[in-house]
Amino acid sequence: MKIPFNERPLTFFIFVFIVFSLNCQAQENLQNQKSEFWSHVMFGGGVGLSFGDGFFSGTLAPSAIYKFDEKLGVGAGLNMSYSTEKNFYESYIIGTSIIGLYNVIPQLQLSAEFEQLYVNRNFDDRTFYLDESYWYPGLYLGAGFNAGNVTMGIRFDVLYDSYKSIYGNAYNPFVRFYF
Repeated sequence: MKIPFNERPLTFFIFVFIVFSLNCQAQENLQNQKSEFWSHVMFGGGVGLSFGDGFFSGTLAPSAIYKFDEKLGVGAGLNMSYSTEKNFYESYIIGTSIIGLYNVIPQLQLSAEFEQLYVNRNFDDRTFYLDESYWYPGLYLGAGFNAGNVTMGIRFDVLYDSYKSIYGNAYNPFVRFYF
């Protein structure tokens, strides 16, 4: 079928209008998908600060969780720490983690977290000197009381090694904040 010459501009205009309409609809759907994804993401983590006579320790641990539904969430985080005790000890710790959260009931949250840390620590107290750097893995299973955006509880390091761990024992209390 041949379109008469005087109807070609109208046909071209209709064709362009349809193409632009479909393009706008596709962009709107893509925008809705993006905003839908980010509506399930929660940001949070932890901040630690401790100091005393000749001692300082600071930690920054941001993280993000994707909530699949009211019960299940999965996320990742970073961990950066610095500690020093005058004339005795200095430590830098940098690492990442992945975490899974499951709310059995709204108030009870179970967690599993794998953390991989790069530890650099130096001891120097006139009689003993040690300079070491190593990777330390931690696999934590935990349970906590969930009160909305805050969860408090305890976690257990299944891979705990008393010589390499940055913690005093395998059980560690935690407080998590997500918004």
